[in-house]
Amino acid sequence: MFGPALPGAIPSRSDGPRTERVDEMDVLQLLKEDHDKIKKILTHLESTTDRGVKTREEFYTKVRAELQVHEAIEEEILYPALKEHPKAKDLVLEAYEEHNVVDMVMAELDALPYDDETWGAKLTVMRENIEHHIGEEESEMFEQCRDVFDRDELAELGDRMEARKEELERAMA
Repeated sequence: MFGPALPGAIPSRSDGPRTERVDEMDVLQLLKEDHDKIKKILTHLESTTDRGVKTREEFYTKVRAELQVHEAIEEEILYPALKEHPKAKDLVLEAYEEHNVVDMVMAELDALPYDDETWGAKLTVMRENIEHHIGEEESEMFEQCRDVFDRDELAELGDRMEARKEELERAMA
């Protein structure tokens, strides 16, 4: 269901068999690593309780920052490039809307105290939306990327996204 097991081993329409990429960050590898990091933080966050305000705040702050950067690099670089391909357009439009839904729930979480009785329920809704989005990206969207971009294009998108990610992380620090 998810991407390839080997980091960077991404088949594309022009390479034939899987090849190991060493020097460049492939866009799909970058996204998979982000997804795994976000899911791990969400798992820790979900295990917090109303009384664990400090821990809840720490993990929420981390996941919020990761999501902001991740959404930005997708919306600024990957989605516009993929949207140019007619078969991928609807999938990209749906991805933008899924980001919007998560952003709305995050705004509601931001407005609540960490010990509010509804905070955990809102977090669950946010996590479920994120996991759904990640599942679609890693199956349908990654497949679309492999179909429409060749190996060099995937690498170039990955390089651009990695550079933008580093820039955004520095600005947030």
